[in-house]
Amino acid sequence: MISLTGITKIYTVGNQRVAALDGVDLEIADGEFLSIMGPSGSGKSTLMNIIGCLDRQTEGSYLLDGVDVARLRDNQLAILRNRRLGFVFQSFNLLPRMSAIDQVALPLLYRGATNRKRAAAAALKLVGLSDRMHHRPTQLSGGQQQRVAIARSLVARPSIILADEPTGALDSKTSMDIMAVFRSLNEELGITIAFVTHERDVANYTRRVISLLDGKVVGDEPNVPSFEREGEQQGSAPAEAATIAEAPS
Repeated sequence: MISLTGITKIYTVGNQRVAALDGVDLEIADGEFLSIMGPSGSGKSTLMNIIGCLDRQTEGSYLLDGVDVARLRDNQLAILRNRRLGFVFQSFNLLPRMSAIDQVALPLLYRGATNRKRAAAAALKLVGLSDRMHHRPTQLSGGQQQRVAIARSLVARPSIILADEPTGALDSKTSMDIMAVFRSLNEELGITIAFVTHERDVANYTRRVISLLDGKVVGDEPNVPSFEREGEQQGSAPAEAATIAEAPS
């Protein structure tokens, strides 16, 4: 699905050229559940932005389902992001005066889709917020706000969700609850999910851990998720795959 070859990203700072990424080679298959780890300045977010078509590499090749992303015009990239990719960030980026269901319906509004409220309600049900659909952000906990953000990321039926430090503003218990939601989306709907994180507990929840340092991949290992190692029986959000699959396009 995703193929990165020799990806380099150069920024000019004053008179210096700084390589945020330095020759990254990476393959991500359909349906993977993985994390990208590294200290601050390692290039994690830069890599995520390139994968998410929010930024372009300076050198190298990025193929998404065989399509050379570098050859796409800005309007084509915007369509690709809207139809194929979902994004979740550390800050929830919710509009303060808008209800949860309206927040989740926004991506479909940009697509001119019909039955937006129905699809938004299905996405909120998927993340366990059926009883909070008409609440505003100030009426929701941090974990609930992040669930709204997750629902918004998946309402347009993306094949890939990219999450940049999605648990960074949450306590440890809420973080694990959010990871259980992502696990359900991966297992029940087959969505490819990639995290940027500096938290080992979050990375241990995924099935593959990629490590970055100074813009280079220094580790790429399969991982047995912590919930399997410890035999945890953590609750997950109810799967409504059929309902989401019928969401407007």
